[in-house]
Amino acid sequence: MTIVVGYVPKPEGRAALRRAAEEARLRGERLVVVSSLRAVRDTGADADNQYEQELLTVRDALEAAGIEHEVRQLVRGQEPSEDLIAIAEEVHADVIVIGLRRRSPVGKLILGSNAQRILLDAPCPVLAVKADEDDR
Repeated sequence: MTIVVGYVPKPEGRAALRRAAEEARLRGERLVVVSSLRAVRDTGADADNQYEQELLTVRDALEAAGIEHEVRQLVRGQEPSEDLIAIAEEVHADVIVIGLRRRSPVGKLILGSNAQRILLDAPCPVLAVKADEDDR
């Protein structure tokens, strides 16, 4: 059994990762962390180094927790929702975990919604997690 989690180095990504890791530990399942570079808006050498360091921290934390895991960093230029759905299909995921952030109705209309696309098109159940103060 496999849990797929969408991860970005932001509060909503950390909330999703924390919950997915809890589920993986409780169920004894493998965790696949999917990080799509297109989801990272801040670019440049410093941002890239910080992003790489954050992914190393994620790997180390999962290793220390004894959770069987795989971290996939994608640089395909697709929408994060497309990457998550494709990987969930590939690994026959039992559940996808995503983090949510608060957005205005106008923001959702103009920018679209990766969360909505995942909820509608996912090949398995989706657990949506809201970020809280601990994730900042």
